[in-house]
Amino acid sequence: MAVRIDLNISLDGVAMPTGQTPENPMGEDWGRLVADYAATRTFHERVLHDTSGAGTTGVDDRYASAYFDDIGAEIMGAAMFGLHTYPDDPDWQGWWGDEPPFHVPVFVLTHRERPPLEFANGTRFEFLATSTEDALARAHEVAGGADIRIGGGVSVARDFLAAGLVDRLHVGIAPIVLGRGVRLWDDLREFDLGYDVTSEVAESGVIHVTFSR
Repeated sequence: MAVRIDLNISLDGVAMPTGQTPENPMGEDWGRLVADYAATRTFHERVLHDTSGAGTTGVDDRYASAYFDDIGAEIMGAAMFGLHTYPDDPDWQGWWGDEPPFHVPVFVLTHRERPPLEFANGTRFEFLATSTEDALARAHEVAGGADIRIGGGVSVARDFLAAGLVDRLHVGIAPIVLGRGVRLWDDLREFDLGYDVTSEVAESGVIHVTFSR
C-alpha cells in the first residue's frame, strides 16, 4: 500500500490557475494545464466514457493509465468536490455526474459534514471534518491493501506532503508558464531530499517527474 499524489503543474509550479467561476470552476488556464492529459486515450475512456479508441497513446497515456491503477481509496478537499461553489445545495453531487471516475470510497475533507453519497459504480463520497492523519487512517481501513490517492486540490496535497505522509508524488509538468495561481512547491523547501527522483519527457513535451521513497 502506498499513498500517492498525481498532479499537473506548469513550468512555474502552478497547479491551480486563477479565475475560478461557477461556470469555469477550475480557472481560466485549466484547459491549457491539463491539455495533454485530457488528450490521452485513457482520459477518453475513464473520464469521458468514450470507448471508440480515440485519444493519444505513448508516454502521457502510460502515466494517465497509472493514475487509475490499484487505487483502494481517495482523499480530496472540499473545493475539488465543488462544495465551495455549491455550499448550500443539498443535491449537489460533485462535478462528475452520475458516473464519477473513482469507483472507490472517496473522503472529502470539509468543515461542514454532509450525508454520504453512493453511486452504482462503486464510488462513495464521505464528508469528514477531521485532520489529514485521521482521514488517512479512515482511508487505510477501507482500501483493502491497495493504494490511497490524495486527489487534491493543491492545499490538500501540500498538507499531506508537508506532513511526510506521501510515498510517491508524480507531477506532469506542462511546457507553459502561467505566471499566477496556486503553486505546489510553496513552503515545501527541501521536500525532494527525502525521495528518489526520476524524470521522463513525453512526446507532447510534458516532463513527468516522480518522487518515490
